[in-house]
Amino acid sequence: MSKTFRAWDVDQVWLLPPSVHDFVPAGHPAHLVRELVRAELDLSAIVAEYEREERGQPPYHPAMMVALLLYAYTQGVYASRRIAKACEERLDVMAVTGMQRPDFRTISEFRRRHLEALTALFTQVLRLCRQAGLVKLGHVALDGTKVQANASKHKAMSYGRMPRAERGLAAEVAGWLARAEWEDAADDAEHGPDRHGDELPDWVKDKQARLERVRAAKAALEAEAQADPPPEDVEPGPSSGMSDRGRPQRGPDGGPPAGAQRNFTDPDSRVMKTRDGFVQGYNGQLAVDATHQIIVAQRLTTNGSDQAGLVPLLDAATAALGRKPREVSADAGFCREDNLAALEARGIRGYLAPGRAAHGASNPNGRRRTKPGSLMARMAAKLKRAGRRSRYRLRKQTVEPVLGQIKQARGFRQFLLRGFAKVKAEWALVCTAHNLTKLLAARAA
Repeated sequence: MSKTFRAWDVDQVWLLPPSVHDFVPAGHPAHLVRELVRAELDLSAIVAEYEREERGQPPYHPAMMVALLLYAYTQGVYASRRIAKACEERLDVMAVTGMQRPDFRTISEFRRRHLEALTALFTQVLRLCRQAGLVKLGHVALDGTKVQANASKHKAMSYGRMPRAERGLAAEVAGWLARAEWEDAADDAEHGPDRHGDELPDWVKDKQARLERVRAAKAALEAEAQADPPPEDVEPGPSSGMSDRGRPQRGPDGGPPAGAQRNFTDPDSRVMKTRDGFVQGYNGQLAVDATHQIIVAQRLTTNGSDQAGLVPLLDAATAALGRKPREVSADAGFCREDNLAALEARGIRGYLAPGRAAHGASNPNGRRRTKPGSLMARMAAKLKRAGRRSRYRLRKQTVEPVLGQIKQARGFRQFLLRGFAKVKAEWALVCTAHNLTKLLAARAA
């Protein structure tokens, strides 16, 4: 007797049309994101952009596009082409879009056009997390992470190399132009003066464009050297090599130092040191609530140091949630005298590691020197006195897993956009997706 199998007829026509509610099970994140965007998020800032337009075909509904972006980011899908492909192939994405298939240009343009409004969604989702009881502000941990920019560090050039490159490229282009003129004259003599084809070859255009970029980067560094250093809270900050630990660096002639660099692909990005070497990137900073690892504040900076981020992160969390955290922990990157004073002024208990300095003949123990009686010295004694029971231990189990979830679990290791303003909005969207993932998990439980 032969085995009986279930029927498998791919040509079978459905009697009733399918519903997007049947694509994935009830309680699936696709349904939750779609309904959250439809019912709970204020998208008036985005909708208002379309109400001023009177011509053209009806656009995709803004709520659908926002839901698509947020759901894609929660699934670790960031590139517009990959999102568009998912609209055609993934049932969970179809459940969000209602079977609509915007192309990658539409998705990319929507994100670019509404970056400011999409950034504001971070605060809305954060407040929904608080309403769900996911945020207590009992303990908040801070940390920063370096994220690769949409640019290569090999596409940067130091100021010391720029004059040599400029002279070499100028001579090379001049020689090629002379050769092109000679060839044009020879062609005119052979074929007549009315022959078209006197355009510059592509290999000459490429060198000319590179020469212009080198000259523009050189001029930008020289202008920066002549201007006053920007305050810490003004972004983008000094170019790579133009500042060292907050102190401006200048060459012997008062111009840029030879080691100052500017990237041709994304001039706002900076060379930053990581455990694995140097990257061309940005520094993304987070403040995370210890209760359910909700990001209560986020910040992006071009400064590789975290020291200037403590006060802005805490003030942003306080402004968004209406009250300040009771205690804060952070690693040595955030610890300095004025930050400890700011915590005292705000009545927030701090647990910040004073950290270690480099070993050397003058510092054999490798410990950061602190002035007796200073806030730094008192903090060091406080952490040492508590030992393993110190509240500082909460930092590692609070903020570091969030960075792992963003960079490892959801695969966000490089920005897609270029320019500080756009990258800042992209970081906010990534943090919004993290909080949304936590909120969906709580509602599905």
